[in-house]
Amino acid sequence: MADPLVVIDADVLGRRRTGDETYVDRLLHALPAAGEGLRFAAITRRPDLVPPGIEPVELRGSIQELRMAVRLPLLLRRLRPALVHFVHALPPALASPAVLTVQDLSFERDASLMGRRETAIFRAVVPWSARRARRVLAISQRTKDDLVELYGLPPEKVVVTPLAYDPAFQVAQSHKVSDGFLLLVGAIEARKDPLAAVAAAEAVGLPLVSVGPERDAALAAELRRRGVDVRGFVPKDELVELYRNAACLVFPTRYEGFGLPVAEAMASGTPVVATPDAAVREVGGDAIVYAQPEEFAGAIRSALADRDRWVRAGLERARLFSWEETARKTVEVYREAL
Repeated sequence: MADPLVVIDADVLGRRRTGDETYVDRLLHALPAAGEGLRFAAITRRPDLVPPGIEPVELRGSIQELRMAVRLPLLLRRLRPALVHFVHALPPALASPAVLTVQDLSFERDASLMGRRETAIFRAVVPWSARRARRVLAISQRTKDDLVELYGLPPEKVVVTPLAYDPAFQVAQSHKVSDGFLLLVGAIEARKDPLAAVAAAEAVGLPLVSVGPERDAALAAELRRRGVDVRGFVPKDELVELYRNAACLVFPTRYEGFGLPVAEAMASGTPVVATPDAAVREVGGDAIVYAQPEEFAGAIRSALADRDRWVRAGLERARLFSWEETARKTVEVYREAL
């Protein structure tokens, strides 16, 4: 008898979708070792990015609505999987049982964080998908709490499977800082509050480097006007070097589902100053410096004055996160859903 086939929607691969792409990419790399007795396939427009142990299934198409409503359901009827795994949204016509990953519900907490059309779509599709899925994966306890509170999901239906950092970011011990700059990692959008990072950098007299897609063009232009080195999306090897050479990661976010840059910075031996967002606290614990945006300058000075302490604390904290453990928990959910 053939092993059950689990199909993962990996359409984000190669599309520079930051956290969503990192999640799918690293999960695919870790699943084969954790999923004995299961077969895995990934539906993607970039089969060249699918790792060994996962069967790539190519599906092209740029119109997302057509892909989800027509092309994906037709493909899944041909593949006949035992289980499917999607992020955020399920196709409307779906014969197989499904697992759904939800990264965050920021669009429910603050409608100003997305465009009006995008917010309306997410508010319609995500709760419908979450209620329809057999199991829901949340990337933090914060997201699970939101799913239970806002959508009324039974707590036992939602399983927390935290993200982790790519092993490329990991360093064994503290290292000498080679450049005096602050680093801001994440999409340029209001939710990340990049102007707070700019103000703090100006106050402490250090240059600021910003890495991440420019989702708000006006905001990106303002950063450049104020002297920020806006890099946009950068290759992983460049991001690794930026983390390791930065004096500090500044993360003045207003809302996170997890806060992956915090884990990446800690693993890189880089101190972190961040807002005390609930999800960020789950990641950073007592190993990073927390402050409100208007207090960031003082917090950065404090972190740099005791840099070795925060580097050691971050390296220790980072060891709590691994994609192997995330994959193991995910496979447990697959087996329950089957």
